[in-house]
Amino acid sequence: QVQLVESGGGLVQAGASLRLSCVASGRASSMYALGWFRRAPGKGREFVGSISRNGVATYYADTVKGRFTISRDNAKNSVYLEMNSLKAEDTAVYYCAAVWKASGISSSTREGDFVYWGLGTQVTVSS
Repeated sequence: QVQLVESGGGLVQAGASLRLSCVASGRASSMYALGWFRRAPGKGREFVGSISRNGVATYYADTVKGRFTISRDNAKNSVYLEMNSLKAEDTAVYYCAAVWKASGISSSTREGDFVYWGLGTQVTVSS
């Protein structure tokens, strides 16, 4: 069992930056690749980015590539999402998620692969 707790959301203006954090706790949390997903009002949950256990491999949705950066600190059992040049369409609840990976150098982009989920943190970008 892995517990995930997100923080760092808020209300910002378009063009601003935010940094989301997620702390993982529980059994063997370092054995999990970690990801970020989001759900905008009236839409389904979508992939944002993910990172392998060793932090070497990262994956991004096309809509955030070049603006968002995912990173992790295994000593702190944490994953981060640095969001720059925010747009109104980035407004959503952002969720941290974990998927067990035998390989330390891969992750997933598929929502169905992720087993553990946080409760989410709201990000609102005003235009």
